[in-house]
Amino acid sequence: MTTTATTVGAYLRDLPPDRRVAMARVCSMIRRSARGVRESMRYGLAFYELDGPLFALESGRRHMSLYVAEQEVVLRHKEALAGVNAARSFIRFSDFNRLPLDVVEKIVRESVVARRARAANGSIPTQAELLKLWAIKEQAAQAPQAVTRAVAAPAAKSAATHGAPLRRANGTKDSTHGSAERRPARS
Repeated sequence: MTTTATTVGAYLRDLPPDRRVAMARVCSMIRRSARGVRESMRYGLAFYELDGPLFALESGRRHMSLYVAEQEVVLRHKEALAGVNAARSFIRFSDFNRLPLDVVEKIVRESVVARRARAANGSIPTQAELLKLWAIKEQAAQAPQAVTRAVAAPAAKSAATHGAPLRRANGTKDSTHGSAERRPARS
């Protein structure tokens, strides 16, 4: 799904209700379970970073995908989850009503531990390496440029604001427009 959202909150608001609820649950679980991650929007995906990209979350037309940078963690939990693509290190959720959040939470927590260990070793994968692993092409995933419109200059002040008399529907001038004195209504 291509989006122009610049925040994860805006991204979620733009989704249909069924996907919005499921995505919000996963986003909330990641923020809660992976303390210290930074949330951002890039390439039309919700990114979660800890010393570089750690997770990316995408809403497809009929699915949701969670990309995990720590591939060995995904492999350890492959049997517990359906929809795991171990070669690309992601989990595809097709049933929004049955998210295995308990297993995904374990993956998130173990990924944070693995990332901190990698940071200590200095072996953190680059964003380009992760995009290649996840088979995400930068150009294809880029959100389209924001559409900007030129705002027309304010129109010249109308005759009414300059004190000129207004024309009535019958074509005669109303000379009392704007004055404190009012004519009585005709009977």
